[in-house]
Amino acid sequence: MSPSTPGSGYVLLHHVMAQLSGVRGSWGYPEGGMGGVTQAMARAATKAGAQLFTDKQVKTILLGKKNEVVGVETEDGSQLYAKTVLSNATAHTTFLRLLPKGSLPPEFEASIKSIDYRSPVCKINVALKSLPNFKANPNNRDNSVMPHHRCTIHLNCEKTELLEESFLQASAGLIPDKPMIEMTLPSSCDPTLAPPGCHVALFFTQYVPYTLAGGCPWDENAKIEYANKIFNIVEEYAPGFKESVVGYEVLPPHELEKVFGLTGGNIFHGAMSLDQLLILRPSSMKPGPFTPIHGLLLCGSGAHPGGGVMGSPGRLAALSVLTT
Repeated sequence: MSPSTPGSGYVLLHHVMAQLSGVRGSWGYPEGGMGGVTQAMARAATKAGAQLFTDKQVKTILLGKKNEVVGVETEDGSQLYAKTVLSNATAHTTFLRLLPKGSLPPEFEASIKSIDYRSPVCKINVALKSLPNFKANPNNRDNSVMPHHRCTIHLNCEKTELLEESFLQASAGLIPDKPMIEMTLPSSCDPTLAPPGCHVALFFTQYVPYTLAGGCPWDENAKIEYANKIFNIVEEYAPGFKESVVGYEVLPPHELEKVFGLTGGNIFHGAMSLDQLLILRPSSMKPGPFTPIHGLLLCGSGAHPGGGVMGSPGRLAALSVLTT
């Protein structure tokens, strides 16, 4: 989705619709990193009497004689029986990989197959030995964290034309000359993430192709080359940044898909385009959390109202279970 795509402005609205501690449009960092969210959920669930199973990949969702949910079977052959199954996986994984073939109405299955999962995102996680020092707002003498270090920092976004050009280059399978960079420093708020004086920088960059021109994969050389491009750009804004890098990991779309189970590498479980928003998720035929399979609910970002770490799809699914 380029800046000129009709409806692309909704993505901005989606990012500021929520509130934190009474402040509308604000974001927060969970202590200990994003894993802190799931750890908090795990503690709450365990306290409520839930049993948690990890390293138990689900192989299939089990159905009864009336095409209703009766449980799940894991890859090791274990079967867990239940009247209700809530899936936090993408709609593609839930309906097209975990359900037995032929269990979905043909029209609904066709609508699921048509979901756009294309992702323009490459994530880079970086360990730093010092706090970035931006020319636009130099650090204090003691290199203490300043307010802008706690904000989302956007680079290569000075003109919409830059974003459009990046989109066009990525659409042709090319690495953009000037990718959009969204930079955060969560260690500026959470000292548990890095040793004293050190920091963690997270880069959310786009646009990049899923597969490079000529069908070439994202190999190690391609990832290193891309990381160097990003670091060189940051260096222009914050001299000394490259020298402060002590380690990094690059996650292009196919690795986001492999590591986190994100179909197409899409962090929203499907593009946030006009035809895939709100009650059109995952399908206009059956907006989430409900599905055509009795007892199966979708509780992840692919369901209404959409992606982001806000918990709304899960809350709607939970309330549906409690009320029905």
